[in-house]
Amino acid sequence: VQLQASGGGLAQAGGSLRLSCAASGFTLRSYAVGWFRQAPGKEREAVSCITWSGGSTYVADSVKGRFTISRDNAKNTVTLRMNSLKPEDTAVYYCAAPFSPHYYSGACLERGMGYWGNGTQVTVSS
Repeated sequence: VQLQASGGGLAQAGGSLRLSCAASGFTLRSYAVGWFRQAPGKEREAVSCITWSGGSTYVADSVKGRFTISRDNAKNTVTLRMNSLKPEDTAVYYCAAPFSPHYYSGACLERGMGYWGNGTQVTVSS
């Protein structure tokens, strides 16, 4: 069972990146998925979460209006579109999923997640 986050890189302030989370070993479409990030010297924080159906999403206030989470269950992927990037968005971004399918605690929290991807670096220059 593995999650793979990809799509990170270097962007200028105001630019865009698209992160993708893919799964191997299990069917991601049955799982809620969250994106979390950790900046240097800071604790990991929740960015956005989406339920397995895609019917409910959470977006952190710090990225609201700029980041959008979506899923393509046919492709077994979850995407985080990041627009209007700011230098403070610089971090390692991780995707995560709960251990159990069809489970979402109702809040986008680390403790609700069990499987974690490897992380992808996002660097935003000013």
